[in-house]
Amino acid sequence: MVSDRVSIPSGGPLRSTACRTHGHQARKKSLLVNNSFVVAAAIMFGFSRKARSCEMIMLGRLLMGVNAGVSMNIQPMYLGESAPKELRGAVAMTSAIFTALGIVTGQVVGLSEFLGSRQVWPWLLASCLVPGVLQLTTLPLLPESPRYLLIDCGDTDACLAAMKRLRGTGDVTGELEELEKERAACQGHHAQSPWELLQNPTLRRQVTSLVVLGSAMELCGNDSVYAYASSVFREAGVPEEKIQYTIIGTGSCELLTAFISCVVIERVGRRVLLMTGYCLMTCWGSIFTAALCLQSFFPWMPYLAMSCIFAFILSFGIGPAGVTGILATELFDQKARPAAYTICGVLMWTMLFLIGLVFPFIMEGLSHLVYVPFVCVCICGAIYTGLFLPETKGKTFLEISKELQRLNLPRQTGRPRWTGPEVIQSTKV
Repeated sequence: MVSDRVSIPSGGPLRSTACRTHGHQARKKSLLVNNSFVVAAAIMFGFSRKARSCEMIMLGRLLMGVNAGVSMNIQPMYLGESAPKELRGAVAMTSAIFTALGIVTGQVVGLSEFLGSRQVWPWLLASCLVPGVLQLTTLPLLPESPRYLLIDCGDTDACLAAMKRLRGTGDVTGELEELEKERAACQGHHAQSPWELLQNPTLRRQVTSLVVLGSAMELCGNDSVYAYASSVFREAGVPEEKIQYTIIGTGSCELLTAFISCVVIERVGRRVLLMTGYCLMTCWGSIFTAALCLQSFFPWMPYLAMSCIFAFILSFGIGPAGVTGILATELFDQKARPAAYTICGVLMWTMLFLIGLVFPFIMEGLSHLVYVPFVCVCICGAIYTGLFLPETKGKTFLEISKELQRLNLPRQTGRPRWTGPEVIQSTKV
């Protein structure tokens, strides 16, 4: 049996208890607890109209924001830690697929024919209860992250049981040995806080990549495209009552490319998808800017601008939408990964807030050149990815960690070592 070939660390149950008492939260348990915010928000949304309370809507939106912030960090971490290295990218990309699916679903149910009317809008807001209840009923059937169970809790038996449930009848001996090597490499290290992560020189490249590419994903202009789409469609001559149906196409574009990226990511790699996405976004953003500037001179320019919106969102879904969320999983080891996701989450939502706050002023100040700053961000994202981001496709977390350590400390790791006899540099007279 597999368990006979792998030694169980001494004090496994004690380490498991210590893991629980020192604040290390299990991934699955965190996701389950996080659904309480969804249930509370849905109740407030559903009864807000009857109570005639806009405060209930505001508090519900706050709770939904907390839920989104927690789930969008823990979910890809849980998926990435549970998947085998050959499928890690594709499995983690499912977060981007379901995010895009949520956008499309919200656009569809928000139509006036469904839940977008004045009479039933509380039901539209309260519909978030459906995925919350679905996760509450299905997530207990899934095992905890095997990597968390072994490295953080030291529970080899639970790790082995979780791996067997996840892999089915396949042989997990080799994968379990890899986890044991990773656990040995993490021994003596404590879970890092975000502040310690920012100060750690051995993780400088990882943190820089996380900050640069995480900021680029939010500042590339994709969210602003959604906000700008209605006015562009209106300029293109789309009837006002048909614009809501046209906007569904924007979300469908992101869903389509997220699915395609999930299929090809393990073949072409992370760097290629990111560079391709940012390069295409640079191209379409430039054409979009030119079309906005020339729309008063040529009658067909509004149609070109409308096409660029769809092309821009398609390009975003190819790489940045999904690959960026995988970086915190693959670039950091088990002890630094939660802190990395904390930094990533704070950065992402801060940038998203700033864009929503500043974008109206950018539109007013730059007019038709509104997308020039976003094009510059896309160029920087493509250049940084090509020059500084290592490829992680098909590598174990330990292999990725060693490669990044070599890149972070080239003088220490690249210094030749003398393995011959000692050289005596003094003589007796």
